[in-house]
Amino acid sequence: MRLIGFAFSALLLAAALPATPLAAPLDAQIAQAEFAARREALVARLDDGAVLVLAAPEAAQDYLPWSQSRPFYYLTGFREPDAALLLARVNGSIRATLFVSPRDPAQEVWTGARLGVDGVGPATGMQGRDVAELRNAVDSVLRGDIRLYVVGDFFGGPTTLSAHEQYVNALKASFPTARIEDGTGAVARLRGRKSEAELERLRIAAEISARGHLAAFALAQPGVGEWELQAAAEAVWRRESGDVPGYGSIVGSGPNATTLHYNVNTRVTQAGDVVVMDMATQFDGYSADITRTIPVSGRFSPAQRDIYDVVLAAQKAAERLIEPGARWQSLTTAAANTLAQGLTRLGLMDSPNATYDCGSAQRPRRCPQLALFYMHGLGHGIGLDVHDPDQYEQSAIGVGSAFTIEPGIYVRENLPQILPRTPDNEAYLRRTAQAFERYKGIGVRIEDDYLVTARGVERPSALVPRELEDVERVMQEPRTPWDSASTQRVQRMRSGTP
Repeated sequence: MRLIGFAFSALLLAAALPATPLAAPLDAQIAQAEFAARREALVARLDDGAVLVLAAPEAAQDYLPWSQSRPFYYLTGFREPDAALLLARVNGSIRATLFVSPRDPAQEVWTGARLGVDGVGPATGMQGRDVAELRNAVDSVLRGDIRLYVVGDFFGGPTTLSAHEQYVNALKASFPTARIEDGTGAVARLRGRKSEAELERLRIAAEISARGHLAAFALAQPGVGEWELQAAAEAVWRRESGDVPGYGSIVGSGPNATTLHYNVNTRVTQAGDVVVMDMATQFDGYSADITRTIPVSGRFSPAQRDIYDVVLAAQKAAERLIEPGARWQSLTTAAANTLAQGLTRLGLMDSPNATYDCGSAQRPRRCPQLALFYMHGLGHGIGLDVHDPDQYEQSAIGVGSAFTIEPGIYVRENLPQILPRTPDNEAYLRRTAQAFERYKGIGVRIEDDYLVTARGVERPSALVPRELEDVERVMQEPRTPWDSASTQRVQRMRSGTP
């Protein structure tokens, strides 16, 4: 693997976070031709029918945050709600029709200017039509006994249906014998390989996200609230053109560091804590995903260092295997083996392949002891979604792959209560009691972003230090001034104390 690094020299200075221009240039828009090529590729995969792609509906209530359906945006670049794309092959060529809301000057007082039907052609290269005509157009397809693939957000719960599910159900009710199928998976498979324009956006998202992490590094000190570290990062993202956080920021200090998706962020840090900060921004719709674990007092304790060293070694073991043609499973195995060997060395596991009783008396079952401390996958794709569709578990990594590697170790204080009460598990707890007492309450996760290009493998999140000595060096730099009275005021409000 040839890893293209990002210099660490300027990074420490970046903790001051001047509003400097971003290193990577950005084209104003992804070209119309690229969106057209994506549509061509989709129709080539679904060549036996028409394709209907649904945009996200308008927010149910005014002023709520709204974002475009990712598959719809991927195929159109269009950022308005209540739209639809209809694709069909006609006489050997693809006809792409974008159905949009017409201009309404009175409504635009509230929503801002809309593109309108006449604006579709110049802006997107597609034919524009009024969205009010969509149902007639779709009905015409179904009456012609043409298979219809629908691409949308089908994420309703057990008692509710998404707007897209409701739309499809209405079509099926009107045309009971029609061939209506879900085409969303075909778009997901296309999204697994990023274009250079997409990689460019992910680089910038990672750089902006990294600057936010450095701001949190500079503020971290005993007594600072988790929410204040979150605010320090998110302020930088907005100042440097980040869109919105790519996901709910996770800032877990002390015992909260052992909760994987902790994002309440209300605890006040204490001397000796480590803080897991899993947070990143979107840029032009594309999200980074970065995690760092820092010692709030400036240095890791010996026990914290032990855990940190194992996690970093696991990340590097997987990282070394990244190259076109590599299988995701090989990276997963390398990281898991490193974690298991490290935890065995620390006395938390009996052996790298040791198991424990995870079933019941009625259904006995064995599970890896590693799963007691490492419960999640190695990583995931990144892109328009922070957990972007990828196919690395089924196919090889290739040029255009964009993903994270994020091993972790979480020694939860309630581990003895999690384990089923069996003689074998009780014996395991006795054998590991001394190590558990040393490491309980420590959580460490390290996550970086990786882009596979024709030039090599990039780690754009490298702007944030991950080597233990570098993290400690930054943490011992002069701290950002902090208003402890503000933290105390928030604590009083939350506790109801005057």
